[in-house]
Amino acid sequence: MIHTLINVVRGFLGGDGALILPEMELVLFACGILLIDRWLSANEKHWNAMLALAGTAFSGFTLYVQHGKIQALRDVNPESPGLLGLHQSVLVDPFFLFFAALFLAATALIILLSVRYLETEQERRGAYYALLLFACVGMMLMVSGVDVLVVLLGLETLGLSCFLLTGFAQGEQRIKNAARSYAFLLACSSFVLAGGFLLLYRLYQTTNLGRMGAILEVRLNNGVAFGGLTAWPSALALCLLAAGTFFLIDAVPLHWFAPAVCESAPAPIAGYLGMAAKTAGFALLLRFFSFLFLFAHERWIHVWGGVAIVSLLWGNIAAMRRTNVKRLLAYGGIAQTGFILLGLVAGNEAGFSGMMYYLGVNVFMTAGAFGILIVLQQCGSAATELRDLDGLFWRSPVAALLLLVFMMTLAGIPPTAGFLAKYFIVKALLAAPHPELAAFAVVNALLSVYYYGRVASHALKKARADVPAVEAPTLTISSGQTIALTAAVFVSLAAGLYPEPFLRLARYAFGQ
Repeated sequence: MIHTLINVVRGFLGGDGALILPEMELVLFACGILLIDRWLSANEKHWNAMLALAGTAFSGFTLYVQHGKIQALRDVNPESPGLLGLHQSVLVDPFFLFFAALFLAATALIILLSVRYLETEQERRGAYYALLLFACVGMMLMVSGVDVLVVLLGLETLGLSCFLLTGFAQGEQRIKNAARSYAFLLACSSFVLAGGFLLLYRLYQTTNLGRMGAILEVRLNNGVAFGGLTAWPSALALCLLAAGTFFLIDAVPLHWFAPAVCESAPAPIAGYLGMAAKTAGFALLLRFFSFLFLFAHERWIHVWGGVAIVSLLWGNIAAMRRTNVKRLLAYGGIAQTGFILLGLVAGNEAGFSGMMYYLGVNVFMTAGAFGILIVLQQCGSAATELRDLDGLFWRSPVAALLLLVFMMTLAGIPPTAGFLAKYFIVKALLAAPHPELAAFAVVNALLSVYYYGRVASHALKKARADVPAVEAPTLTISSGQTIALTAAVFVSLAAGLYPEPFLRLARYAFGQ
């Protein structure tokens, strides 16, 4: 009996099961953390973080193995899309590998930044790390799924995990409000996406995105009118899919509760939502684009452009008026969303590689910015308003200088990676050609310098005279936080000074 079961498991892992092995490893480690957490004493809870990091490392190694298999497959057949299996519902290709690696990196960064923070807040650490791994599983399924059922499974796994993480600190009303707001966003996104999928299924009698795209392409080649595609049901379905992803990436006008969630949620989770969950939303949008929207790009370019313009304007104008640091970063993130969407407007190879590069470096610069806030909060500093940053340089020159680098990167000031990320998008717009949009993007990039500069200036100036020196806590950065912040600042600078390796990764994601 046991021998038969072992053979079945071995056969599954040797076949289609290998496609979801990275996700399965994360699930096993998450379950292991939940099991052993009950037997760990208070001073042994750091083992939860070690197991979570080990889970990301094992999953990352499996991604590397899958990369080798894809390369071997393409040596035989250069036109091969990748590894397709589980009844053609899961696709492991360079696109998936790129984003899965980003999700693992974001999860590992948050784990490292959270260890000391959770010790200070005295929260349940086992469930926290397990939920982070489950959230990463959801994001990976969203990207690897080419069947709507797998995509929805990934979305709900991500959403439920992030909902529980958002309300993790019990007893604080503001955090409960953040959890309710995120639940509303998740419900809206899930309902709208499910409605779009249902319409497409009724039209084409398949749940496979690839088959849907093939039908649309055939109809286009046969001269069937694409008035937003074949008819109003198709147009409505694609509008619902686009709207569902706009909820996930905090695009205006569907960003309603995103700033409030970022302000009220615990700092590590606010950072995770801003760098990982948003990246997953963009990955899903690009999957939809490659399978469905690509065949009507000329008609949908006005949608991408309109949302990008409004997001850039609203995000920048709202951020310029904010004094709450996390809300300022949230509105700045909305502006970043608009900038990234401009790559979709360009619709050329430069635009897609620019989007990949932007999304990659955005994970690290966002992690760094929120990492400094985490350090401040765990040391007893409020770090909620801009004035709370006053005197940071005199308390911890290293933290202040790191914050300066991350603000420069987010603002797109040379020689940081943020500057090149914006430069590649503008270059793609000029090549499209969309010179008016390129000029608009440059002006908005200059606007972001103002409010990110405000954050840096408060950190570098002296503390207020009305605050006694004894009230300024001494900052201590743990070894895990040192590793995470070092990785974040390294990518923020190295990708700007020597971008070629990062650009190769970005081009690899789209098979360029």
